[in-house]
Amino acid sequence: MAAVTTPDAVTAVVTTTPLVEIPTLLDLLPGAGAVSWVRRGEGLVGWGEAARLEVTGPRALAEAAEWWATLSAGLDVDDRAEVPGSGPVVFASIAFDPAVGTSVFVVPQVVVGRRDGAAWVTTTGDVDPADVLATAPAPIPSPVGRLRYADGALDPASWCTTVATAVARIDAGELAKVVLARDLLVTADAPLDARALLARLAARFPDCWTFAVDGLLGATPELLLRRTGRELSSRVLAGTAPRGAGADDERLAADLLASAKDRAEHALAVESLVRALEPYCTTLTAPEEPGLLTLANVRHLATDVTGVQRRTGARGRAGLLELVGAVHPTAAVCGTPTGAAAALIGELEGMDRGRYAGPVGWIDARGDGEFGLALRCAELSDRDPASARLFAGCGIVAGSDPAAELAETQAKFAAVQAALES
Repeated sequence: MAAVTTPDAVTAVVTTTPLVEIPTLLDLLPGAGAVSWVRRGEGLVGWGEAARLEVTGPRALAEAAEWWATLSAGLDVDDRAEVPGSGPVVFASIAFDPAVGTSVFVVPQVVVGRRDGAAWVTTTGDVDPADVLATAPAPIPSPVGRLRYADGALDPASWCTTVATAVARIDAGELAKVVLARDLLVTADAPLDARALLARLAARFPDCWTFAVDGLLGATPELLLRRTGRELSSRVLAGTAPRGAGADDERLAADLLASAKDRAEHALAVESLVRALEPYCTTLTAPEEPGLLTLANVRHLATDVTGVQRRTGARGRAGLLELVGAVHPTAAVCGTPTGAAAALIGELEGMDRGRYAGPVGWIDARGDGEFGLALRCAELSDRDPASARLFAGCGIVAGSDPAAELAETQAKFAAVQAALES
């Protein structure tokens, strides 16, 4: 099932113009309708809506790929930058389960990009590139005032009981791992402003990808899949430890690297990604030992996987959305085996994930693009602009302790809470 909005503007010229001055991307965003994919100041931001697709069903990603291929092929493109992310671009936020959840694809009227010391602006339809940077965004509103938090689908005690049930099912041999998430509701005294949240997240988590699509925004540390030409890359994260102070911080880092429980969880996530990508690749490389990704609030075991896509054959011609559909959901956000883990999530979690933990990112008309996983995120309410829903999850394996897993979700909530409370 698909709902499509394609205004006449999208049949007009798409113009990409290199910029002499390098802008600060997040500073350009307007007060509403912003899309973002930014890491260490580079990436893409956009606003306005030239075309939109909302799609649900077992062929959701295939329908989206067909829609984008048809749409982009019919555009009159003048691309003077010719780099990944220039020319026509669609931003996407895909449901955790695309067969039952709604995935959103947005082609902005304006996209500003920055990569390797170069910058550009792309306009679609009746927008003058010269006017884009000359118009200052509206000022960010005053502080949102007091924040009030409420439990989502499960209160902490009930969620711990759910974790204990999952551990028992793992011990019984039904599966090896399941990722369980919980949600937290927040209401402010004044409307929440996406620009302020994105700016704070980017400042505190520069090594994460700061994303926003259709009201879902956050700072994800996990790169599901990047494609540049035939080159593919991914950053797998699984296994988490909190940060400490001084010598305690170093001890926590060493304990994470040495943890048999966390390394087993991490290995399952790497194996699931590699197994899904292998049929599409001529070469695929994954280091034997994980490293550490250190963020402001937590550390993760991390493995960077790289590969080269096949030139020929049915799978050699696969587009980025097909590849995303092949690797998602990984063990990092679902579990192992995938079917058993997904069924247990539906049985125990008690909430609709929507687009949380689903792929989020962008694709250009060449087929290049980047997708992360929508983690460390908040979904702004479209009914109450002063309200949002926060998400956090963790991998449950044999030996998982419910109280420790609850503490891990609280550490992950803190990423967005700090941005809200700043």
